[in-house]
Amino acid sequence: MALNLTPEHKMLLALATKAQENAHAPYSNFHVGAAILDENAQLHSSCNVENAAYPLGQCAEAGAISAMIASGSKHIKQILVASPNDDFCPPCGGCRQKIAEFADAETEVHLATQQGEIKTVKFTELLPLAFGFDK
Repeated sequence: MALNLTPEHKMLLALATKAQENAHAPYSNFHVGAAILDENAQLHSSCNVENAAYPLGQCAEAGAISAMIASGSKHIKQILVASPNDDFCPPCGGCRQKIAEFADAETEVHLATQQGEIKTVKFTELLPLAFGFDK
């Protein structure tokens, strides 16, 4: 699957992997990175940040969305989630709903393994009946 990566895949994967290196995950040791390509062709990334007062930590996807919003953008065209192992790491339920707030039916979600294998799905495949998703 890592073959035939588009330029967007490569940019998102590099950015998510770099963010992943900075993850603060002393409790789970599960370092995740995420990167977004927005409607203005800008890139945003983040990593997961755990907190001893669970569940006050933040997922990588939520951090990348916050970075996108802080930059003035409002729409996720593509989002990539980089797993710390050889399994695909889809967004948790809460992050799926957070993505839904800024996605549409064409938003692509890329799941990347540590080896660089990528699986791509449309957002609506991850959360087909998202609350408030009427776009």
